[in-house]
Amino acid sequence: MSIFFFNEDVPLPVFSKSKISKWITRCIIDENHQVGTINFIFVSDNYLLEMNRQYLNHDYFTDVISFDYCEGKTVSGDVFMSVDRIRENASDLELNFTDELFRVMIHGVLHFMGYHDKTDEEKKQMRAKEDEALKKIE
Repeated sequence: MSIFFFNEDVPLPVFSKSKISKWITRCIIDENHQVGTINFIFVSDNYLLEMNRQYLNHDYFTDVISFDYCEGKTVSGDVFMSVDRIRENASDLELNFTDELFRVMIHGVLHFMGYHDKTDEEKKQMRAKEDEALKKIE
């Protein structure tokens, strides 16, 4: 039961792994869930594009793909994130890269806890939950 950080074809972004692990854990507990095993895997646009094609039949770039292995209230899964896409989105939105990175990380975890973003209402709720979680980073 832990949170792990990996990278495939890009350098691992620089941030405090222990601080972010504590933050993710707190967010999960605050949602009345338990932490299982969560893997954050940082990859390139092309790597995630191939995953999007292979596993989701989508032929477009994305910033995150999550694979849910949750059992009951135990939150477990793999969160693959494109560092390229996050950097570009941060630039387009005039945001700090690290802030956008953390938003994408918690976005993947929120999916594991049952939050979705297909409809406008779901997107609004997801964004509110992301904002709420981001305020908890110490």
